[in-house]
Amino acid sequence: MLTKLADNWKIAAPVGLVGLVVVGFLAFGVFGVHTLFVDDVVDEEGPAFASGAVSQDVLDEIDEVMETEDIPAEVAADEADPMPGEIVTQFRGSFFSLAHPQEGTAVVLNDGTAQRFLRFEDDFAGDNGPDLNVYLTRADGGVGVGGDGDYVDLGDLKGNIGAQNYEIPEDVDLTEFDTVVIWCVRFGVSFGAAELAAT
Repeated sequence: MLTKLADNWKIAAPVGLVGLVVVGFLAFGVFGVHTLFVDDVVDEEGPAFASGAVSQDVLDEIDEVMETEDIPAEVAADEADPMPGEIVTQFRGSFFSLAHPQEGTAVVLNDGTAQRFLRFEDDFAGDNGPDLNVYLTRADGGVGVGGDGDYVDLGDLKGNIGAQNYEIPEDVDLTEFDTVVIWCVRFGVSFGAAELAAT
């Protein structure tokens, strides 16, 4: 009897170990379960426009340095190069949850040229996950992204928390592609979305 139990254990132990390895591979390697428990925090400055335009927060930092260095504003203005174009917010939207919690603000910034950036403000936060991308889509409510031509892929999500920038191709019509979607490419699901409205 004991010999039979020992023989069964010799077979069951390796099979069980292989089973655990397969489950672990599926959970972590395929499904990316661990990403749900790890936050990728980013804190990017405002976008860098080719024109040299800078955002208001950068201008505020310059003013603060001038005050701490005790540089008179008139002198600094005389010695500085002319100010670049003004950055304006063209579109704004608030994130809402779909398959996973999502919150924060998305804005489209422009400097008067054809260059535009999608920016997630520092209040942006949501669940992390495997293979997340940032899409602009035609889909109302961000429920799905449709087929080819129905969305524009702006690249991998840089972080599930914090401020970040994505350049928008010049030929994208934001009155048509008016919804930002955090899309899980691996599982074909929308984590969250923000519908953009002109400001």
